[in-house]
Amino acid sequence: MPGWIYENSIEGQINDMNDVPRPIKFLKGGIFIASLLPLAWLAGQFLFGDLGANPIEKALHLTGDWTLNFLILTLAITPLRRLTRWEWLSKFRRMIGLFAFCYAFLHFLIYIGLDQFFSWEAMVKDFAVHPRLFVGLLSFILLMPPTITSSARMIARLGIKRWQWVHRPIYLAAIGGVIHYFWLVKRDIQRPLVYAIILGILLGYRLVMWTLSRSRSAPPPL
Repeated sequence: MPGWIYENSIEGQINDMNDVPRPIKFLKGGIFIASLLPLAWLAGQFLFGDLGANPIEKALHLTGDWTLNFLILTLAITPLRRLTRWEWLSKFRRMIGLFAFCYAFLHFLIYIGLDQFFSWEAMVKDFAVHPRLFVGLLSFILLMPPTITSSARMIARLGIKRWQWVHRPIYLAAIGGVIHYFWLVKRDIQRPLVYAIILGILLGYRLVMWTLSRSRSAPPPL
């Protein structure tokens, strides 16, 4: 089953990250700027007081949404690349995955800083009342190993198989993020349900491909 960025060899991974044609570089720059736009918009809305009656809660919801958006985009690249044969799509996986972690980190900072004012006592009480916080925190922690080991140097140091295992927690992080969302909204489940369906399709595709690869490599029956 593929990890955050999937290829068949260490050399393929490193070349995939370093050998970028000029048109792809321009497109990558555009995606980088576009990925910063939600943050810029949120900062502007926060500074000018346009986030409504509860700006901290609104900021938490928006950063949570964008964390899931980038996680879904990261997981969608491998199926899209394989179905369309657009190999250049793999050039954007690492960057989009890193943005997923950045928005998750911002989500976490807003919670502990602006919502709880770095009060450990308040956070302990909040976690005791809302189990969804445990799921959200676990999902955030699961994103750390793929983020830390996303460089070409770490691929070469770990080796491809070990590196893939390190990156597989992204699946659990995405599932945990959707569960966290479901438990947050309680009744109006339309948006988390959409995330759940898309994530189910992406993970189902990987499961089918993994099952087919295992069946092809299995020895013939006696």
